[in-house]
Amino acid sequence: MSDRTIRLNELMQRELSDILRQRYQSEAVALTVTEVRVAPDLRDARVFVAVVGTPEVAETKLRWLRRQARAIREEMSKRIVLKFLPKFEYVLDETTVKSLNVLRLLDQLPPAPAEPEAEE
Repeated sequence: MSDRTIRLNELMQRELSDILRQRYQSEAVALTVTEVRVAPDLRDARVFVAVVGTPEVAETKLRWLRRQARAIREEMSKRIVLKFLPKFEYVLDETTVKSLNVLRLLDQLPPAPAEPEAEE
């Protein structure tokens, strides 16, 4: 991945988060843009979104976000000037849920037996 693509990913993540925070404050309170991956041709981008709440709430918020896609893209075009502004595909980011499950499983493990002290 080139430096330009990395910078563009970070810029788009920052701007998307800002748009959601400013324009859609009440609806976007449970949303976090965790990552943006722009395709090398700059035509498409995947936006990974983490949602606080149950899977049903997450699905509802994701549908709401997809309905707002056109307005968000228009606002992005005013903030970022590119030859081609990518079309955003919103994807639910489940890494947080998976990491919490791993931590919960680790907490359930019995403690390791203590090693006997070595005599000198």
